[in-house]
Amino acid sequence: MAFIVSEPEQPAIEVCINFGVFAGRDATRAEIDRLAGWLLDEVGEVSIISEERLETDGSVEASVHQVRIQVANGADDREALAERIVERAEYWARLCVAERHAEIADDV
Repeated sequence: MAFIVSEPEQPAIEVCINFGVFAGRDATRAEIDRLAGWLLDEVGEVSIISEERLETDGSVEASVHQVRIQVANGADDREALAERIVERAEYWARLCVAERHAEIADDV
C-alpha cells in the first residue's frame, strides 16, 4: 500500500490551484474531467491531482483542497505554455466557484 519513490520525476510544468480556498469545497470528478478536456488541446498528456493538503507543526494546522496540473514535457516555449495553462486553470476555477460554492458562516 505504501512505498518509497526513490527518484521522483519532476514535471516540466506544474500549476497549483487553491480550489478549496475560493470554492469552500473539493473539486468534483466532473469538474476535474472538464479541466482535463480544456487542457488536452494544449498538451498531449496531463496529470491532474486533486488533494486535501494538510500542513501542521506543534501549534498550527492548516488544511486546504488543491488541484495540481502536471505536464511532463514542456513545449519549445515552456513559459508561454505554462501561462496558457494558468489562464485556463483560473478560468476553470472561477467557473466552478460561480456554478457552486459552499456558503461560509458569518459567525466563524
